[in-house]
Amino acid sequence: MGANAGLPADFARFRVEQTAPPEAWPDDTGCGVLHVDMDAFFAAVELRTRPELVDRPVIVAGAGPRSVVLSANYPARKYGVHSAMPVGAARRLCPQAVYLPPTRGLYAEVSRGVLAIFAELTPLVEPLSLDEAFLDVSGALRRLHSTPAGLGALIRQRVAAEHGIACSVGVAPVKFIAKLASGMAKPDGMVVVPAEHTLDFLHPLPVSALWGVGKRTEAHLRQLGLDTIGDIAGAPLPRLRRSLGTALGDHLHELAAGRDERPVVPDAQEKSLGAEHTFDVDQHDRRALERELLRLSERVAAGLRAKGLRGRTVSIKIRFADFRTITRARTLLSGTDTAREIHATAVSLLTEHGATGAVRLLGVRVEGLSGEAEGEQLSFEPDEPRWRHAEVAADVARSRFGAAAVRPASLLPPDRAVENRSDSY
Repeated sequence: MGANAGLPADFARFRVEQTAPPEAWPDDTGCGVLHVDMDAFFAAVELRTRPELVDRPVIVAGAGPRSVVLSANYPARKYGVHSAMPVGAARRLCPQAVYLPPTRGLYAEVSRGVLAIFAELTPLVEPLSLDEAFLDVSGALRRLHSTPAGLGALIRQRVAAEHGIACSVGVAPVKFIAKLASGMAKPDGMVVVPAEHTLDFLHPLPVSALWGVGKRTEAHLRQLGLDTIGDIAGAPLPRLRRSLGTALGDHLHELAAGRDERPVVPDAQEKSLGAEHTFDVDQHDRRALERELLRLSERVAAGLRAKGLRGRTVSIKIRFADFRTITRARTLLSGTDTAREIHATAVSLLTEHGATGAVRLLGVRVEGLSGEAEGEQLSFEPDEPRWRHAEVAADVARSRFGAAAVRPASLLPPDRAVENRSDSY
């Protein structure tokens, strides 16, 4: 459902206003499901480097005679332009629009960065496409000392700060209501549907808001006198089954009652693990960049060890002040889960490939993951200090005494740093 389409008269009580303090937000108790949807994703990604076009209608599309609209920003949507529309039709609706060609590979890269933010909060992330995903945060609230709406606000803040785009968030007890809520939150908003007010939110909406109701089904429902979701909820189930068939009748009856038993199903196979940081101020200092690579390597290595994984390919991502982004990778002889080796590889990549310029974001990622038990490449190099043993011991200490209990000396505040840093990799 598009922004503000078919909203109930008192819809404002479900929306989280930008300036409202958390205590004024709707009650999110029991609302463990989030649906996060990027706003005009392809167009928003392109506009990061074209800020002069932000207020103009912009359409991302190919140049071929049969091209369709991939994305349109909100000024273009006011003219009726939408994704999947033939470019010829879009030109007739909005001849003054600026057309930008799609940038190959860029959207998948931004999508991976956004999904990495989600994965830091909860392992239960179900991507639906490059620009939207469900999250089940119910099991992460105590660990993160937050609420579902609080995590939704954090996601919106981090996506904007780290990737320069906006997203809308729906917070609800079940998946389909969370997806409805995110659509109604657009653009750049958040809607929270309290568990006890689910039906108040749902029943005034048109039947077209339900999953599984296309134009033909909508027309058929309206012929039956069923115009709103509340009408479907009030209709006898046998009548719905006779009119729509058993499967669709049961499906719509359940949704109209606010019931959706489907869990958030994450991608079962983990392909990579990474961490990124966006600097508050664009960073020029090389030593500061290397320290940040160390901090990120520590996070990634600890995550690998916690999951019983090792990875063979180490990559870095550098985003400059103008949002130009480069990634560089190196494959090791054998898998690793130690911060020392990840950091050394990352610094080497930075030295060899990191172009000059102010850095906005820095990232470290390890790919080619496998279990710890798989074979390792034999080495004829002299035995080095048992760095992995030390890092595992640090994991134990951090789990007992907190994340700051043990860290490399070079990451300590200046007044606590040791004088001799020869072994503080």
